[in-house]
Amino acid sequence: MTTGKPRVLATRHFPPDVEARLAANFDAVLNPEDRLYDGPALIKAAQGCDGIMCAAGDPLNAETIAGLPVSLRIIATFSVGYEHVDVAAAAKRSILVSNTPDVLTDATADIALLCLLGAARRAHEGTTMLRTHNWVGWTPTQLMGVHVTGKRLGILGMGRIGQAVADRARAFRMQIHYSNRSRLPADLEKGAVFHANPDDMLPHCDFLSINAPMTAATRKWVNAERIAKLPKGAIVVNTARGGVVDDEALIAALKSGWLAAAGIDVFDGEPKIHQGYYGIENAFLLPHMGSATVETRNAMGFKALDNLEAFLLRKQAPPDAVQAS
Repeated sequence: MTTGKPRVLATRHFPPDVEARLAANFDAVLNPEDRLYDGPALIKAAQGCDGIMCAAGDPLNAETIAGLPVSLRIIATFSVGYEHVDVAAAAKRSILVSNTPDVLTDATADIALLCLLGAARRAHEGTTMLRTHNWVGWTPTQLMGVHVTGKRLGILGMGRIGQAVADRARAFRMQIHYSNRSRLPADLEKGAVFHANPDDMLPHCDFLSINAPMTAATRKWVNAERIAKLPKGAIVVNTARGGVVDDEALIAALKSGWLAAAGIDVFDGEPKIHQGYYGIENAFLLPHMGSATVETRNAMGFKALDNLEAFLLRKQAPPDAVQAS
């Protein structure tokens, strides 16, 4: 039975408040079991739908988009990044694509600092020692890590999240270096040192935080050559996109001791991450938790719904439409 409302497919099981609003305003096709759709299954589920609310990792590549029904007019992704959606293929089908910018900043910056501190202070080794009943008490040389206060932090990508990471790092009196496509105005730079060429920044990084988007230019940007430009004993933190890091190179540098540690929340090919990470004690690893607060995930969902409602209910342009690059 039709409700007369536009039909929207939710490809994943979204937070309860988000799904409640989706179901109230649309003929919602929900996924309470949180099944992972492959391309053909997604095409089948989207039959008769006007919109799709998807998430990172959904296979909305050119092949899938080519098979979507003619009724489909908008894809709203529950994420800032949209590399899982072939925006150019969607444009050829006159399907709009929207994302959820500006709501992840604080949560992701918090996780970046957690990764930085967890890696520097050997948190993984400490918790493992306790949970495996191997802690025999305090000793003068036990789990000596890397001091954070006053050290140099290089930030690759000084957008909103990069700036929020810098603000938090200043509480530790860290000296901020950054590289960005363009230099920030002085009021946003706040005394940070700008490097037009990101390679020139690397020798100044006791810590390197990756906060750049995933693009053709940043694919495996953190490679063996660039890791070698970091000071010995540096720490790499990645809370942006896993593909910005060459896993083989990072793992080799962690094993050799050239890097003291790494703090990582995102992985290339996740959830099937490089097996080499599992055996490295000086890697502080998290399962893509950057936006995982109730407030942030709700804000992401509501932003996706703002886009769907603007376009499908009010015939307006989605406020967060993205363009093919």
